[in-house]
Formats: sequence, structure tokens, C-alpha cells
Amino acid sequence: MPDTTADEDDPKPVAREGAVDRYDKLPIVRRRGRTAKILRLAATGVILLVAGVAAAYVWAFYVVAPWTRDGTVRVQVANIAPQVAGQIIEVRVRDNQNVRKGDVLYVIDPIDFEVSVTSADAEVKNREADLQVKNAQSARRQALTTVSTSIEEKQQYAGTAKIAEATLESAQAQLRQAKVNLERTQVRSTVNGRVTNLLMRVGDYARTGTSNISVVDTDSFWIDGYFEETKMPNIHVGDAADVKLMGFDPHLTGTVESITLGISTANAAASTQGLPDVNPVYTWVRLAQRVPVRIKIDHVPPEVPLIAGMTATVVVNGGRAPTPNWFMDLSARVSALTNSAHGPIKEADRR
Repeated sequence: MPDTTADEDDPKPVAREGAVDRYDKLPIVRRRGRTAKILRLAATGVILLVAGVAAAYVWAFYVVAPWTRDGTVRVQVANIAPQVAGQIIEVRVRDNQNVRKGDVLYVIDPIDFEVSVTSADAEVKNREADLQVKNAQSARRQALTTVSTSIEEKQQYAGTAKIAEATLESAQAQLRQAKVNLERTQVRSTVNGRVTNLLMRVGDYARTGTSNISVVDTDSFWIDGYFEETKMPNIHVGDAADVKLMGFDPHLTGTVESITLGISTANAAASTQGLPDVNPVYTWVRLAQRVPVRIKIDHVPPEVPLIAGMTATVVVNGGRAPTPNWFMDLSARVSALTNSAHGPIKEADRR
């Protein structure tokens, strides 16, 4: 049996030695807990900082940055109406055909107008002959002395010649009008463009002043961008604009041409008594009004067809917004506090 000592057989010293080791590890555990707490606080601060920066960016991007997805391609449409009435005997265009200014679109039966021209021309010749007779009679009376004729008779023949001259001018005006009406039987395009929604046909009756054919003016395309009123301080006439149509990848370029100075408001409508009709319901959540901004198109890629009504995204000045005033004020305050804190330290270092 091996020799043993009291220290080897007695477990108390061993227990005391283990207790000393456990107590020695407590400061390490406390330091680790303090470090983990600091890391958690730092991570929370970083998350809050990132969230604040992201919120500021989102605010600037969606609220004040000058861009909108609410854009529309617009165009002028010439609603052409005949200036004379009659039956259509020929249609020289088809639907969606390109036309030039002055091209004949359709022809109205010219027979009645040709007859009017012939009749007016005959009336002019009649009045010319009558004027010649009246001038000759007046000239003969004017050559006679007062022994053969009276002054009153001379005046009467001179006046008759003047009346015949005025009648001739009226007949000539009617002849010009008849010729113009004959030319108007050929209804022509007033713009360069494309015929759209053609529904007329040969045999239809054209009425004076009633539109029966429409031509899209291809020289008048523009973009209307509807910007929220919070973005209007960053939009000015002459600013560059980038336009992206929904169905095409190439971008269009343009310039802000004008800004609308008024939009409709429901509270401005008058009631039956002429008083303002004000809506009594006022919601706390106020939506920003959208203001139309007209964009003049400067360049269109050849592969992009412009069609009125297409949806567009409009970005003005690259979509950049100035730094918010509150951010600039905050930066100035932080800089002032930093300079005031560094001032006493620099003075102490000098001493």
C-alpha cells in the first residue's frame, strides 16, 4: 500500500485551490460581458445611423428629387372640317397613312360649284359691258354744254356710271368666292402628319364646319410630366430632361419648355347660389398636388416611334436634389461644436 500524506488524502486543500481558480476567472467574465455590451451598443448605433441615412436618402429621392413616372406623350391633332358642303365622291387617303401639308384628303362633288363659277363669270362679263355703256353715256353728257343738257342730267349719268362700276366690283367678288369654293371641294391636310381613325367613305355627306377626318401632327409631339408640388422648387424652365418610355429602352432627351401656372381645385366651384362650395371634410394626410410640366423633345432615337398617350418616366437635371436645409444646419452646428471643443485644447498645448 503506497504511502500517503495528509495533503493527498484531505480533499479540502484541493477544494480551496479550485475555488481560487474560479474566483480568478470572474474579472475575465466581467470584461467579456462589458465588451459584448459595448459591441451591442455600437451595432445599434450603426444600425440607427444607417437607417437615418437611408431614410434621408429615400426622402430626398421620392419627395424632393425632380423626377416622376407619371409622364405622358402628347400631340396636337388637326380635326379637319370641310368649308363647303356636298357629297364625297373620292377618298384619296387610307387609315394611318402619312400625309404632307397640302395633300388632298378627299374630294366633294364639284358640279354645283363649277356651275356657280360659270354663272359668276357670266355676271362679271354682263357688268363689264353695262359699265362700258354707262361710262360712254356719262362721257357724252359731260362733253355737252349746258345749252344741250342740264347740270343735273350730267350728274345723273355720272352717278349711273359709278353704280355700274360698284356692281361690277361686286360681281367680281362673287366670282372670286365661287372659285374659292370650287377649290375647297378638294379638302387638304393642314399639317404634316398621319391620318388616324378614318371612318368616312365615298357617298358620305360632308357638312360645312363639321369635322370628319383627323390628322396627327407629327411635328408637334411633346411630353407632359406631372410632378408633385414638393419637387417643383428643383424644376426650372430650360433645365435638361431625360425621358424613358415604358416600352422602349433608348432614352429621349428634352428641355423644360414651360410650367403650368394653375390646376383645378374642387373648392373653387360655385354653388347654385354663386357661393364657394367648400368641402367640410379635411383629412390629416395631405397628398401633394401634381403640376404639369411641358417637356420639349430635342432628340428621338430612330428606333423609337412616338405615339400619343404612351407612358414615360421623366428625370430633370439627372434627378439630383440640393442638400436639405436641415442637414446643412446640422452640419454647421456639428462643425461649430467641434471647433469650440478643439479651441481650449490648442490653447493648452501652446501653454
